[in-house]
Amino acid sequence: MKHESFATVERGLNRGSVPMRLFEKAKRLGIWNPADIDFSQDVKDWATLDDRERRYMMRITTQFQAGEEAVTLDLLPLIGAIASEGRIEEEMFLTTFLWEEAKHVDMFSRFFEAVLGGPPKDETLMTPTYRTIFYDILPTTLGALRDDPSPAAQVRASATYNMVVEGMLAETGYHIFYNVLDTRQIGPGLREGVSKIKQDEARHIAYGVYLIARLIAADPKLMDVFNDQMTTLLPVGMALIDEAFEEFADNIPFNLKPDDYVNYSQSQFQKRFDRVQRAVGKTIEELDSSEDMFMDEEVVMAK
Repeated sequence: MKHESFATVERGLNRGSVPMRLFEKAKRLGIWNPADIDFSQDVKDWATLDDRERRYMMRITTQFQAGEEAVTLDLLPLIGAIASEGRIEEEMFLTTFLWEEAKHVDMFSRFFEAVLGGPPKDETLMTPTYRTIFYDILPTTLGALRDDPSPAAQVRASATYNMVVEGMLAETGYHIFYNVLDTRQIGPGLREGVSKIKQDEARHIAYGVYLIARLIAADPKLMDVFNDQMTTLLPVGMALIDEAFEEFADNIPFNLKPDDYVNYSQSQFQKRFDRVQRAVGKTIEELDSSEDMFMDEEVVMAK
């Protein structure tokens, strides 16, 4: 497809838009290097864990590692769909999005290299529902944008990626990391890395809320598409949370209580659903001028 004009020549950049404000935050806050994280204390702390605790930490870190690789591999069709519409401000932000996901892959990989001597190489750490989401649903939903970049397909892709994978599942994982690492004061390198990742993904989720809200503002019927996708994915996400503890029966490491994380994941799901609902009926101009609907996602991503 040939270019007929260039937005930055004809009108300049809309620096007050949500994507450009997120771009500014990414330039300011996203410049961190996984290579700078010191995992030497993590190695010592790992040696103090018992076998069940190590197995549990292997599960959660391996699933995060694979998940970060999955989203890095699967994001390009969404970037392509946005670029094909000439939305330069959004594409500029999405360049940081992809770069940050790649850094998240790097961070977990460095943790494994330092603490385990290399990748876990244990496929049993990937539970059936995890495989359903990350091996099938995520790549299929985002990959569909290559042939169908329609607004409805974009809503389904962003709901899957930003609202459920990042906003519900990853958020629950951060909560587990916090309760294990902060409470026991272990793994300072991993804690630092996860904290940086969480900060990055607050911007990613904020963009996802904005994208879905923008699409619904242009076509209110897309709220039904969003509702259907979220409703379909909720039981799958909840099944994944349950599976995280099944292997350990009644002797769950770190005194973790599964119900706490089931309830937490449901609350994170509802928070993201509510943020999109708040945007229904607003114009794109009202969305861009909002000071709290998107830009305070760090507050929503509570510990």
